[in-house]
Amino acid sequence: MLQLTGAGKRFGHKLLFDELDWLVTPKERAGLVGGNGTGKSTLLKVMAGMETLDYGSMSAMRGIRIGYLPQDGLTVSGRAVFAECMSVFADVKDLELELEALTASMSELDPGGREYAQVAERFERADSEFRARDGYAIEAQVGAVLAGLGFRKEDWLRQTEEFSGGWQMRIALAKLLLEKPNLLLLDEPTNHLDLEARDWLEGYLGSYEYAYVLISHDRYFLDVTVKKIVEIWNKRVHFYTGGYEKYKEQKAERLATLEAAYKNQQDRIQQLEAFINRFRYQATKAKQVQSRIKELEKIERIEMPPEEKTIHFSFPQPKPSGRVVAQFKDVAKSYGAKTVFSGVSFAIERGDRVALVGVNGAGKSTLIKLLAGTEPLATGEYTLGHNVDVDYFAQDQYKELDTDARVLDDLKGAAPRTTETELRNLLGCFLFSEDDVFKRIGVLSGGERNRYALARMLLHPSNFLLLDEPTNHLDMRAKDVLLEALEKFSGTIVFVSHDRYFIEHLATRVFEIADGEVRVFPGNYADYLWRKQGGAEQTPTLDDVLIGVPPAEPIPMPQRGSPAKRINPIKLKQMQEHAKQLEDRIAELEAEIQRAEMALSDFVGAEEATRLSGVLETQRGELEQAMSQWEQVTGEIEATA
Repeated sequence: MLQLTGAGKRFGHKLLFDELDWLVTPKERAGLVGGNGTGKSTLLKVMAGMETLDYGSMSAMRGIRIGYLPQDGLTVSGRAVFAECMSVFADVKDLELELEALTASMSELDPGGREYAQVAERFERADSEFRARDGYAIEAQVGAVLAGLGFRKEDWLRQTEEFSGGWQMRIALAKLLLEKPNLLLLDEPTNHLDLEARDWLEGYLGSYEYAYVLISHDRYFLDVTVKKIVEIWNKRVHFYTGGYEKYKEQKAERLATLEAAYKNQQDRIQQLEAFINRFRYQATKAKQVQSRIKELEKIERIEMPPEEKTIHFSFPQPKPSGRVVAQFKDVAKSYGAKTVFSGVSFAIERGDRVALVGVNGAGKSTLIKLLAGTEPLATGEYTLGHNVDVDYFAQDQYKELDTDARVLDDLKGAAPRTTETELRNLLGCFLFSEDDVFKRIGVLSGGERNRYALARMLLHPSNFLLLDEPTNHLDMRAKDVLLEALEKFSGTIVFVSHDRYFIEHLATRVFEIADGEVRVFPGNYADYLWRKQGGAEQTPTLDDVLIGVPPAEPIPMPQRGSPAKRINPIKLKQMQEHAKQLEDRIAELEAEIQRAEMALSDFVGAEEATRLSGVLETQRGELEQAMSQWEQVTGEIEATA
C-alpha cells in the first residue's frame, strides 16, 4: 500500500535515519518508538507527504487516502462541534440532497416518459452509493465518536472556538476517525485524552478496518493496539513483531545475539592479526600469511551500537509523618452555580499512593488543589496529620521557576551536596542533555520547564506529594526513572495521570471522581476495573474498614470445613504485604515498649517519669491496635486458603 525504499532523512547536519526499507500493508498495526529527537514525528510526516526524503524513495498505491494527526496545533472555528464533524461527510450529504431533488422530480414527471426513466436510473445509482457510504447512519457515527472521546451531548452544539487546545485536538481526532482513511498516522493521539477516552480509542482501533501507524509514549496503549514495533535507534530502523513488551524481550535477545557475534568476530580478528604479525617476515609462512590477510580484509566488521545507559537516581527520603496524613469530612466545593463535590469524606494514610481517576472536568485537579490548600473548601473540614509536609506539582508548575537562572546552576542551588555528574544524569533522564543544561529556564518551552520543575522537586521531596499530571511531556525512559523513584519513595502520594502503565505500577488505592462524589477503591487500576465490573460485590476487605468505609456486611470469620472464599489474586498479594508491614510494626513497637519500660525503671525525677508513662501508654495502645489489625488481615488471608 505504501513502500519506503532505502529511505533516509536529515535534520540539518544530523542524520535521523538511513537505509529504511518498509512495506506498509493494508492491515498494518505499527507503533513507532525511539528516543526524543530520533525522527519519529519526521518519519510520520514523510509518510503523510508533508516532508520529503533526503535519500531513497517512497511510493504509494493509487487512490490511497492518508490521514495524519500531529501532536498539537490544530484548531477549528466557525461551526458547532457536531456540524464540524459532519463536514467530513460533505459528499455524502450532497448525495442525500441529490436524492431528495431526484425524488421531487420523479413525483412531478410522467412515470411512462423517457425523462422519468433517466431520473429513476440516476436515483438508483445515487441511492446505491449513499447506502454503500452508510449515509443513513452518519449522524449516529458522529455521535458515537464524540461520546467516545468524552464530549457530552450538551457540548455538541457549542462552537468549536469555545474549546481549549486539548479539546481542539479531540475534535481533529474525531474528524480523522470518521473519515476512515486507508492509512491512519497518529502522533501521540493519547496526549489529550483521559483514561476513559483512551480506553474507547483502544477499542476503536482494535476494530479499525484499515492500516494505522502511531507514536505513543504509553506502553500499555501500544501493547493493546499494535502488532509491530518500528524502532528508530542508532540512525537505523528496526522491526519487531508484537506489542511493546514483546519488543523489549526481542530487543534484549537481538542485543545478546549481536554481542555474541561481535565477541566471536573480535576473537577471530585477534587470531588472524596475531598470526600475521608473528609470521609476516618468514618466507616459509608467506602463503599462509597472505591467506589470512585476505580473510581479514573480507571480514565485514560488526559495529556495536552505543550502550543505552540505564540511569538510577536515589532521591532522599522524607521525614516520617503520622499514620493519618490527610482527612476530608463532608467536604463540598463549587464554582458559582456548578457543584464539583458534595459531602465527600475519606482518609489518606501514611504510605498510600492514591490515583485520582475520572473523566476530564470531573474534578481531579480541583481535589488536588484542595489537598494542597491552594483552593478553599466551600463547606466541610480538611485536616492534615501530624508532621505532614505538603509538596504540590501543578500542571503549570513552571510558572514558579526563576526564568533568569540556568538549568544546571538552578539545580545545583537546590541540591548543593549533590555532584554535578549526578545532577547531569538526573537532567538527562528528564530529557536535558549536552548543552541543554546550560540554557536559561526562561527560554525553555512550557513542557520543558514542567519537566525540569518535576526533577527539581524530587531532589528534596516532602512526605506528602501531590502530583497533577507528572507524566506529561515525558518519554518512556523519563517515565521509568520517575516511576522507580516514586516506587521507592517512603512518603505518601496523591497523583493524577492518564498513563495506564504508570497508574498500574504505582497506585495502591484509586479514588474515582464522578457526579460530585469520590468513591474509594483499594488496589491498583486493574483491581479498580475488576471491582467496577462486579468482581468484588459484597466482599469488603480490611482496607475498606481501615479507611472508614462501612462494609455491606460484617466480615465472617472462616469456619472449619467451610469453603474458602474467592478473592482477586492482586488483592491477596496486597493483603499479604499489609500483614508483613503490620508484623514489622508490631516488632518495632514491642522493642520501643521494652526500652520505655527499662527507662521508667531508672527513676530520674517525677516529671520524666510522668512523660515516660504517657509514652508507654501510647505505645501499648498502638500495639493493641496493630495486633487487632494483624488478626483481621491474617483471618482474611486464611479464609482464602
